[in-house]
Amino acid sequence: MNNKPSLGLGKGLGALISDAADFNPVGKAKAVSSETGSGNGTEIMAIPIDKIDTNPYQPRQVFDEAALEELAESIRQLGLIQPVTVRKIGDRYQIISGERRFRASKMAGLKTMPAYIRTTDDKGMLEMAIVENIQRENLDAIEVAMSFQRLIDECSLTQEQMADRVGKKRATVTNYLRLLKLPAEIQLSIRAGKLSMGHAKVLLSVDDQDAQLQLCDAVIEKDLSVRQLEKKIAAAASKKEDSGPEESKAIPEQYFKVTEILGRFFDNNVNFKRAETGKGTITIHFSNDEEVGKFLKQMEDAGL
Repeated sequence: MNNKPSLGLGKGLGALISDAADFNPVGKAKAVSSETGSGNGTEIMAIPIDKIDTNPYQPRQVFDEAALEELAESIRQLGLIQPVTVRKIGDRYQIISGERRFRASKMAGLKTMPAYIRTTDDKGMLEMAIVENIQRENLDAIEVAMSFQRLIDECSLTQEQMADRVGKKRATVTNYLRLLKLPAEIQLSIRAGKLSMGHAKVLLSVDDQDAQLQLCDAVIEKDLSVRQLEKKIAAAASKKEDSGPEESKAIPEQYFKVTEILGRFFDNNVNFKRAETGKGTITIHFSNDEEVGKFLKQMEDAGL
């Protein structure tokens, strides 16, 4: 076990709030009225739950309802022991970290909940929320990869700087980011738990997307282990070598970049097909009007 302390935000919430270990139950928190209330994160404040909004920068996209209900029942029985962290915006508060606890507390019927109040801008909030979730929550591999990409794009961090922030090796960060180059169908399979991170890393060694999709289907249908997948790919490569050389069909990097950018707005449900001539199609699958509206607003704000 590595006891070396992490750098910067990689230390987690304890580094952001000096006395984060001194958590108290709701009953011991200092109350905050609906109109007033401020703090610098050194004192727990009891905030009216109807004055708290969710985090627009939340990297977690799916909350397990059964797990939330279990947490809510625990809160009903024992109360909420661990405060959330919020920032104040006008007369309301916005979650920085602890959205699962917030949602479960609402389900449990709490009227107030304990919270640390911090002062931060949007960029700082995004960085804290993403780092805290990566460190504390059970995000799937694609959610982690998308979180890393957001830190790079929206917080202007290099991969090396980001690795320092989250306390991980740069190679680990790179491996996660590479997952976003996989076809959307494979990314969805990873998110659904049908493919492991190990399977995904092996599939990335295959250049052809159609082959990747076929191998993905084989893993799911035949319940192949990572080792079995490696053998299958090696056997196919050996057979290809025996049949003679074939002209490379490498896809330009710009296509993956377009897919990554669009994927941020449409839950990575974006894929493309490209012929050797350069002709092809880009397909976007969206879940609701909100996704389209969010994409349109970004285009308008950019003057496009």
